[in-house]
Amino acid sequence: MNLLQICDKVWSQACLSACAPDLEEKLGRPVPSSSVLGTISSYYVQRYGFHPGCQVVAFTGDNPASLAGMRLEEGDIAVSLGTSDTLFLWLREPTPSLEGHIFCNPVDPQHYMALLCFKNGSLMRERIRDESASCSWSEFSKALRATEMGNGGNLGFYFDVMEITPEIIGRHRFNAENCEVSAFPRDVEIRALIEGQFMAKRIHAEGLGYRVMPKTKILATGGASHNRDILQVLADVFDAPVYVTDTANSACVGSAYRAFHGLAAGAAVPFADVVKLAPQPRLAVTPTPGAAQVYEALLPQYAKLEQRILSQTRGPPE
Repeated sequence: MNLLQICDKVWSQACLSACAPDLEEKLGRPVPSSSVLGTISSYYVQRYGFHPGCQVVAFTGDNPASLAGMRLEEGDIAVSLGTSDTLFLWLREPTPSLEGHIFCNPVDPQHYMALLCFKNGSLMRERIRDESASCSWSEFSKALRATEMGNGGNLGFYFDVMEITPEIIGRHRFNAENCEVSAFPRDVEIRALIEGQFMAKRIHAEGLGYRVMPKTKILATGGASHNRDILQVLADVFDAPVYVTDTANSACVGSAYRAFHGLAAGAAVPFADVVKLAPQPRLAVTPTPGAAQVYEALLPQYAKLEQRILSQTRGPPE
């Protein structure tokens, strides 16, 4: 699909020519995601017993299928808090860059989706828990509750392995005067980690064209989504309510939803109407009053410090 011009929904002739002759004819014409492509091949009927009238809906990849499975709507974010942290974003007007990925939206042909992956996820959180909270999630949560939003201006970057977004490695701590320091008190260290992880996610999401909207909601999954105090920081940084969903194998569920959309409803019915009877996510936390003002001031500072670290790592531009 990297051969597709996502704005025009046609194959890029330059990319096709660079890959193989007559490739466009072999690929076929791109179609909207709810299109029925025809009936299943006779091979599958004979080999696996499919009904010869079984219809096939347009294919998609696992990440777009996950967006469908979690039933995101415009302005929503899905955050998977696992070994790596992953963001799925619903976008109306993307601004592609060298970071992240922009796809066609799997349930709305007029919109787009973005994906961002952050390698230092739960393993980094577990290391700071072990070092600063006596290996206890309870103590970790207590530290988050004991420290104020904004962490007194102390900001941290925690990348024990080379990060994907951005390409930084190491631990970097800055006090309220933007001076780099070697260590933080334990409670400050814990909040600096969690705030830093979520501020980075918001900054890089906005770099791809995402904007928090009044109706924005965040759907959280993965191991850390069971920790209410971590989710509270997520809600505060994004200034949006956080919901949790028990949907497992969201890519498979999303593929089933898309099949139902194509076969039962057709392109004229919005995807949201097709899945409106599906189980709803559960509200976990809402933003703390005053959070928007705190992080509106901190987010630009965090972005500047990130660029400072990157320039120190890469050296001055040629």
